Amino acid sequence: MTSRERFLAACACRLLERPPLWIMRQAGRYLPEYRALKSSHSFLEMVRTPELAAEVTLQPLRRFALDAAILFSDILVIPEALGQPYRFREEGGIAMEYRLDSRARIEALAPAAEVPARLSYVSDTLALLRRELAGKHALLGFGGSPWTLATYMVEGGSSDDFLQIKSLFYQDRASFDLLLQKLTDALIAYFRAQIAAGADAIQIFDSWGGIIAGPDYEAASLRWIKAIIAALPKDFPVILYAKGTAPHLFDQSFSGARVLSVDWTVDLRVARDQLPKTIALQGNLDPVLMNLTPEIVRSQASALLERMRGQPGHIFNLGHGILPQARLDCVQALVDTVVNWKS
Repeated sequence: MTSRERFLAACACRLLERPPLWIMRQAGRYLPEYRALKSSHSFLEMVRTPELAAEVTLQPLRRFALDAAILFSDILVIPEALGQPYRFREEGGIAMEYRLDSRARIEALAPAAEVPARLSYVSDTLALLRRELAGKHALLGFGGSPWTLATYMVEGGSSDDFLQIKSLFYQDRASFDLLLQKLTDALIAYFRAQIAAGADAIQIFDSWGGIIAGPDYEAASLRWIKAIIAALPKDFPVILYAKGTAPHLFDQSFSGARVLSVDWTVDLRVARDQLPKTIALQGNLDPVLMNLTPEIVRSQASALLERMRGQPGHIFNLGHGILPQARLDCVQALVDTVVNWKS
């Protein structure tokens, strides 16, 4: 069985001899080869140059026996394609070129139909990767959820309190819905382009889903995610990762997503027992463990594997993105533990 076959089988909730493995943010700052490349190219230059983006995507697969490659890109390419560029602040975090502080600015965003052409470099990167992987590894595309993208666009970048986006949601629902509909339409066009370029699965990152008041999660985020998934090819594997939304896992299981990726605060076996057996689960080792020791990683990864023994539809991953300070020997320990596991 190839790594790609193993990954797709897990998405289909088949019981396997071991779960497939990939790591959120596996292409990035913890790798010395990535840091070397970044010394001569900016992050945005790498994202926008297919040959560089493909190289970064492939770097972790050359070093570790991972089952899937995930496109090297950024969720904020969508706001940029709609006419709202972004940059990285010197002190850390994201800064948008301007803030969506009026309905007029929301209305002025580019139409969704222009997104595939404006992000053609993403499709070109996926096509390069498809050829390079030659069907041996799964190829994942991704994007942010409408809510998560809207937080950056309305706040003007990274935020501590999310006051502006929550004010829009509670005080001007019509303008909020207009923005979320525009983002939903843009993401549908973007994901269809990724699928056409060769993506085997799409992961939707609802990274800020957990900041919404519980009763409002459906209206603010989940309804828009459902609309996106419904517009994609039937039964195409969509992974939904919504950090901090454990109380909504059951509702998410009816979103149309084939896989729910859960953060490290969730007991994965409890989630498995409570959710429909037709939904695969991804996760969910605490990413901080990758900064500690190989012995701890082996112990905790083995414990998670044991808890999920005999359970179909498990994709092993971290509960959030790997940290820049992660140790390579810890990553290797994780890979060895999962790859050598026998269910």
